[in-house]
Amino acid sequence: MDNNRYTSLVKKASQLRLSAFSIAEGMRTGGFRSFLRGQGVEFTGVRDYLYGDDIRNIDWNVTARIGKPYIKLHQEDRDFIVFLIVDQSLSMDTGFAAKSRLETANETAALMAFAAEQNSSPVGAVFFDGEVRFSSPPKTGRNQIMLLLSHLDAYNRNRKTGTLLTNSLQGAYQLLKNRSLVIVISDFRVGGYEKALARLATAHDVIAICITDISDFELPKAGLLSFFDPETKARQALATSSQGFQKDWNEYGEKRLERWNSLCLKRSVTPLQISTRDDPAAVLSKFFSQKEKNQ
Repeated sequence: MDNNRYTSLVKKASQLRLSAFSIAEGMRTGGFRSFLRGQGVEFTGVRDYLYGDDIRNIDWNVTARIGKPYIKLHQEDRDFIVFLIVDQSLSMDTGFAAKSRLETANETAALMAFAAEQNSSPVGAVFFDGEVRFSSPPKTGRNQIMLLLSHLDAYNRNRKTGTLLTNSLQGAYQLLKNRSLVIVISDFRVGGYEKALARLATAHDVIAICITDISDFELPKAGLLSFFDPETKARQALATSSQGFQKDWNEYGEKRLERWNSLCLKRSVTPLQISTRDDPAAVLSKFFSQKEKNQ
């Protein structure tokens, strides 16, 4: 990553806070709260069914026992907890766009933190590469948001190879006692995390954000090029001008993304793709507003 062109998230805080308004609005709508299965609501009793009530709220046990329809009543909890799991491993430094995967991931995490702040929601996080770089339980307030941003900005210091995605998912499961909205941001270029992700989704509402790049599907036709793996330090020459190579590379990238989407859906995790060419604020705003419309 070219640190000379990188603008600190702390310096961009005012701009990011403004960009997060529409995301926050989508998160606090009734439609999105129903997307969170049981999050933010507490059962308080029942009342008679009235014409026009949503039949999905009928308490069928009470209705069967008494012989006429009753509606469940709920009261929203005060706290709507958000927890960020952000992959800062060396593989995230890659990308052919103006921003790397890592810059895109960090900006996405910052926007979600500001959206949580605007909803007066506690927000916590874990940032990792080959080790845990930062972790914090959910807290409210401006100081917590700026602390998260400062640690997102510190990703380039003493980076470690490897990725602790599985460990971070397991840690979040143990840390979070109340049902939370967990945002996992990664390129998901590692195996073995599937069980930990599935387990986390049994207790919390999980959105998995896969950070992609055009290089996942297409490489420039520039003859025989040498590629470097930042994790393993391995080098390999690829015949990028070959039509067969270009076709195989594209198919592999598409199928990998399809498998990842399928994996998420089977484990009750909501998948979302953000490209390094995208504006994360626009993608997140559209995502949460669609969740409202689709209820």
